[in-house]
Amino acid sequence: MEQLRSELSLVLGETLSRLECISEQPWSSLYSLYDQQGHSFPLVAKYFNVKGIAAQEAYKLSMLARDSTVRLPTVYGLIVSQQPPQHEVLLIERMGGVSVEAPTRTPQRWLQLQDQIVAALLAWHRIDSHGLVGSVDSTQENSWVSWYAQRVEVIWSTLNFMRPDGLSMEQRRVLYRSRENLGNLLADFNDPCVLVHGNLSLGNMLKEAWSDQLLSMINPGMMLWAPREYDLFRLCEEGLSESLLYHYLKQAPVADGFVARRWLYTLWDEADRLIHTGQFDSSRFERAAASLIPWLS
Repeated sequence: MEQLRSELSLVLGETLSRLECISEQPWSSLYSLYDQQGHSFPLVAKYFNVKGIAAQEAYKLSMLARDSTVRLPTVYGLIVSQQPPQHEVLLIERMGGVSVEAPTRTPQRWLQLQDQIVAALLAWHRIDSHGLVGSVDSTQENSWVSWYAQRVEVIWSTLNFMRPDGLSMEQRRVLYRSRENLGNLLADFNDPCVLVHGNLSLGNMLKEAWSDQLLSMINPGMMLWAPREYDLFRLCEEGLSESLLYHYLKQAPVADGFVARRWLYTLWDEADRLIHTGQFDSSRFERAAASLIPWLS
């Protein structure tokens, strides 16, 4: 922490009195910055312990902002530190507001807020990839079905090599069965790849506390081009999140097969997270597995 404070003081040209961690992920941490009088800076520092991720997030934010109807954080700078441990820091705008997870004051305001969120998503989802698919650092010309099958094979091979303790034998069986049934699960897929947020959740959307108006979207994922349904599958949690999903689907339906594929995506998303971060949400995996099994012949 002290090393980071010194580095940021040097870059900003002003001595920082303290840093305050406001969010922590396995691969990144978000810090508020305070001057010597104790006032917060209008920017935050996002610390990455994996090389190259900061630049990818900066690029993704610029791509989303270019065609957005809602504000995204402005990127002020990228710091690549030469001091151990290896790390990079992204200086980005500090966004005001509260999470959309906070209930609105009235049901009517929740409907209006959902309309605003769906409009913001559709602004991105109308931008065609022209045949590209994949994440920021590895886009390729391919179909989604072939690309996703490749992704599943890579995750499956990596799991077999690593043999992580967090994955039970029964959970491995579910992954194996879903892998064997990929052809059936993707049979009716026909959506083009579009620009996606890649990390949709109510916690990554901010609204005004007093008016419940949508302010901004933050923390995008590294997926750049993918079908709309791959942006939506994270909204499958019961409650407000699922309500937002259905509100979107009323205006812009996807193929019927998404009913099953959303659970397929969740399973392999958790497997991928286990590989890259060591973290695994067993309850999320089990719910997805139980929901997907009826579609596994």
